[in-house]
Amino acid sequence: MIFLAGCLDLEGGSTGHASLPPSPVPSQAVHAASPPTVDAFQAKLEQMTVHEKIGQLIFAGIDGYEMNQQTRELIEMYYVGGIILYKTNVKNTGQLTELVNGLKQKNTANRLPIWLGVDEEGGRVTRLPDEIVKTPPNKVIGNANSKEFAYSVGSLIGKELSAYGLNVDFAPDLDINSNPKNLIIGDRSFGENAAIVSTMGIQTMKGLQAQRVLPVVKHFPGHGDTSVDSHVGLPIVQNDLTRLRKLEFIPFAEAFKQQADAVMVAHILLPKVDDQYPATLSKKIMTDLLRKELGFEGVIMTDDMTMGAIIKNYALGEAAVKSVLAGTNVVLVGHDYDKVVTVVEALRKAVEEKRIPMDIVDQSVVHIMKLKQRYQLTDEVVRPPDIESLNTAVRRVLDTYLRK
Repeated sequence: MIFLAGCLDLEGGSTGHASLPPSPVPSQAVHAASPPTVDAFQAKLEQMTVHEKIGQLIFAGIDGYEMNQQTRELIEMYYVGGIILYKTNVKNTGQLTELVNGLKQKNTANRLPIWLGVDEEGGRVTRLPDEIVKTPPNKVIGNANSKEFAYSVGSLIGKELSAYGLNVDFAPDLDINSNPKNLIIGDRSFGENAAIVSTMGIQTMKGLQAQRVLPVVKHFPGHGDTSVDSHVGLPIVQNDLTRLRKLEFIPFAEAFKQQADAVMVAHILLPKVDDQYPATLSKKIMTDLLRKELGFEGVIMTDDMTMGAIIKNYALGEAAVKSVLAGTNVVLVGHDYDKVVTVVEALRKAVEEKRIPMDIVDQSVVHIMKLKQRYQLTDEVVRPPDIESLNTAVRRVLDTYLRK
């Protein structure tokens, strides 16, 4: 895995002394000469309160185009470790830059720098301001079947996100588009072939890593063979482990070998694997398969817990508790301040009642701390990006690979 020289001050709070690279850097070339020791992370952990630790397990959505009291409270009172932005949070470049900088400035009082993420996959799944020229959907990249094209697109997206002060991309999508009835994935997938999805997805991932943007590969154990949109309801997939190992697991297993640092788990029920819980609440899937069988050592994140697949079938707070007990490191609560608070308070209560052992929380916080260190996270503010320069770079790549 890459490990970047740190801007996470292991002796105090978050710092802002490093800047992002001005141009793509091959991910394998980004190293730290002497990564922090286990003792340094442990010392940092011991400085944190229980509430600060639990906050790091939360990636929260916010309302509106600017900082409001509820957003301030999520950072100041609930210590959320990350904020996800959607199109409803993005008006234009000036507004987005001001919002991101405000979030960072508000977080400087906290012990760890804040993750700021979006779903920027290219194509129809985009969160960046409209003035940015968009990259193509993954299907176009898969059809081109060019490693250089895939890497360039990942690097472009990473450069754009970095320019706006963002540091997490919930991408690339490693789902195999194996079901023609699947309306939610479609052209978000690199294709129907496991090898192409693996190769193109991993190159896109490496392009993002080169810009020091955390890629969160998704949606494990595979959302490609579903006919129900998990935003609306709970998809049930009748594939068994033999099928999953021969198809759906392939891109994820290869990505894990190629230094994937974070994975998003889908709200999918696989009765032939776990007939009781969807993947995001399943110890069999997250611990036994993802951790033990596939050997994933990075950070496990849930898909948005406010999606229909969860809230129509479970009490939100209890679902979050089950998810953490099953192996999740980060719970994504993408919408509604009250829902974020519900999840935080449910986790606090479960820890207080010892339903969630403190060791589980500490292990997740160390995972998160290491990843924030590895990607050189800071709360340093950014200047509004040079839109013309970013767009020129996108057009150049599109001209090179699509308009021959």
